[in-house]
Amino acid sequence: MSAAPVSTALPNSPPRPVEIALLASVFIIAACGLLYELAAGAIASYVLGDSVLQFSTIIGAYLFAMGVGSWLSRFFERQLPAHFLRIELLVALAGGALPALLFLANAYTPGAFRFLLYALVFLVGMLVGLEIPLVMRILKRNVALKDLVSQVLTFDYLGALAVSVAFPLVLVPHLGMIRTGLLFGLMNATVALWALWLFRHELRRFGAHALACVLTLAVLLAGFAAAGTITTLTEDKFYTDHIVFTAASPYQRIVVTNAPGEGRAGHRLFLNGNLQFAERDEYRYHEALVHPVMAAHGAPRKVAVLGGGDGMAVREILKYPSVESVTLVELDPAMTRIFSENPTLAKLNGHALQNPKVTIVNTDAFGWLQQGTDLFDVIVVDFPDPTNFSIGKLYTNSFYALLDKRLAASGYAVVQTTSPLVARQSFWTVVQTIESVGLSTAPYHAHVPSFGEWGYVIASRRPWRLPDALPPGLRFLSPPSLPLLFDFSLDMARVPADVNRLSNQALVHSYEREWGKVVAH
Repeated sequence: MSAAPVSTALPNSPPRPVEIALLASVFIIAACGLLYELAAGAIASYVLGDSVLQFSTIIGAYLFAMGVGSWLSRFFERQLPAHFLRIELLVALAGGALPALLFLANAYTPGAFRFLLYALVFLVGMLVGLEIPLVMRILKRNVALKDLVSQVLTFDYLGALAVSVAFPLVLVPHLGMIRTGLLFGLMNATVALWALWLFRHELRRFGAHALACVLTLAVLLAGFAAAGTITTLTEDKFYTDHIVFTAASPYQRIVVTNAPGEGRAGHRLFLNGNLQFAERDEYRYHEALVHPVMAAHGAPRKVAVLGGGDGMAVREILKYPSVESVTLVELDPAMTRIFSENPTLAKLNGHALQNPKVTIVNTDAFGWLQQGTDLFDVIVVDFPDPTNFSIGKLYTNSFYALLDKRLAASGYAVVQTTSPLVARQSFWTVVQTIESVGLSTAPYHAHVPSFGEWGYVIASRRPWRLPDALPPGLRFLSPPSLPLLFDFSLDMARVPADVNRLSNQALVHSYEREWGKVVAH
């Protein structure tokens, strides 16, 4: 009976350079692996919506693939450094190219996007699952088991922590998704190059491995250099109109396009691929949003705008001489900065964000309502549609209860509320949710060609009344036409609806279901 192999490493002996190098590699491997997972989840949420569902399925598929990779590692018995090097190069190519391939697929073959997404997630996850077991088996030759496990897991978790912080705060805002993926692919390729040097005496085909490393680095460097061109190709194809401005923030991808000419859309704003306004008809949306409550109040002095970082709603509010202050609460500072400083975009809102009456607060509206005590005569709520749970919380009864506390006794609030025609259930869910906190509601709708029939809800402690007059110079609303907005045809009439709560997020589910039917067709 043969004796079991025993590690020759001394318990207190200092780590050798090869051990330090491999543990550093573990740190990089973990960082890269998590980065590819986060990138896939973020892109899936951009394209497919419902960030919670997309991240859940991506994480689940990725972890399953890692498990498959770990299981497959048992079949690698000899030439472990060579196998580790090859796998590292494959991870570098597949993971590094993942964001670029997904954006290209969405632009040119959208029907194949979902298949390619999960195929790449599975491939990269499986390869990452192979990496760590191979590193541990290489280290096992010189490191005691108890030290091996603790060291590998420590560096693995540290790498994951580093990238989880850097991804939303540094990498995506400054590099963009495509460059970030390629950068981390280069890091994986660098680990392979490092392994080539460390194990140069063990590799049987050193020249072939060296050539593979050089070619991989060359491909990734070329991709990194061409990342701007790739981004332009994908976005030009997706948005069709000429792109005049792009920016990536920790919160969203901001794209502004322009289609000049009579009857064309003019400037359009997209957030994560979703249209927010078109220059040719945004006045219809914003006049309908702002003036029914502002004019009904009579002489509003203090006004708050929640969302609406493009400044269009603020532009309409400033048409009232009685207004003394406007507080704009916008989560993303990139939005308010762009629409304040960019001459073309600032012109669209009449330079409203530079008006001395306007105070910009870049914070979460939910927290802002909780922390403040100031009361407002009018509160305009102009959030994006509830495409995910993080936005859906801003349409819950908890949020409207906070809104009620910040509304003056004689004040009015108005909430943009998706389409009562396309998303009938979702629209009346918002109405039901507002009423559940004791506020009176006055639902209405307006036709905005870029969006179709669009809905709004007025919320107040006193019944809303038709205003006697509107500011001069409006292009859409007039006193005779205003009552027509409050008439709902049979296909938009009220239906039974649940209250949207933080605990159930019923609105997100109904919104996804109803708008999904439109997207599918």
